[in-house]
Amino acid sequence: MTTVRTRPPAYASPVDHVAYGHYGSGRLHLSPDWNRPLYPFQSRVTADGSSGFRAEPGRYHLYVAWVCPYAHRAAIVRRLKGLEDVVSLSYVDDERDGRGWAFRERRGPDPVNGFTLLEQAYDVTEKGYGGHISVPVLWDRHTGRIVSNHFPDITLDLATQFERWAGASIDLYPEALRPEINTLNAWIYHDVNAGVARVARAATGDARERERHRVVAALERLDERLAERRYLTGDAITEADVRLWVTLARFDAEHNRGHLISERELSDFEHLWPYARDLYRLPAFRETTEGLPAAWDAPEGRRR
Repeated sequence: MTTVRTRPPAYASPVDHVAYGHYGSGRLHLSPDWNRPLYPFQSRVTADGSSGFRAEPGRYHLYVAWVCPYAHRAAIVRRLKGLEDVVSLSYVDDERDGRGWAFRERRGPDPVNGFTLLEQAYDVTEKGYGGHISVPVLWDRHTGRIVSNHFPDITLDLATQFERWAGASIDLYPEALRPEINTLNAWIYHDVNAGVARVARAATGDARERERHRVVAALERLDERLAERRYLTGDAITEADVRLWVTLARFDAEHNRGHLISERELSDFEHLWPYARDLYRLPAFRETTEGLPAAWDAPEGRRR
């Protein structure tokens, strides 16, 4: 009888801020000579392969993180489109030191390349890469390189270019609504997704107040918009809803902790709160999310 020896999974060493420092200040993408985009790998996947990366089942892999809202969006879209058997997915560890995202036992190994650090995927793609190590990352098994770490493009390509194999008929980026979705996405990103981070990073009290008011005004505007429709563009979920939801899901526990942004919690918004919970009832949102409190499951009729 032949004994087959399997190699144990490879993991990074534990987080060590003493040895490696914290990820951020002085790390790679903040180097004085770094003059490229923060997310420099911006190739696209296309259904016809005209981009050089043809949409095919089993070819692409997503590296994501549970704790990153931008990576969370990619996981939600993949699930909404029913692409679980078409585009594979794995998670990096929740914590980072100066080495960036890593694979550890809590979230499992890298099932594609056996990397211990996500930085290795960047270095294989571009030797000596000196930029930001971000998620999500879309990896191509055929060429052995990163296709994209540009998170807005990744979700759009997942939503539109794999229709031949999609297990769900939902259209997250319908042609007729694209101008409206693009407009929504732009100001949601600036005033909400990135806005909550600007509040936390504000260097002065005046700057914090300015950014705080910008976020609150955006939430109030969205609340008013949802008084007249179930989702942001009408009766169907679109990419804009996914982009907004990942920030709403983290608003109370993370962004507004200690009422840093608003005296009102998400549950105090008449229409945003039931809207957010309505989306959470869908498996694509629920099964890609951890740690929401019981209030998100309280029995209440679906919105109409």
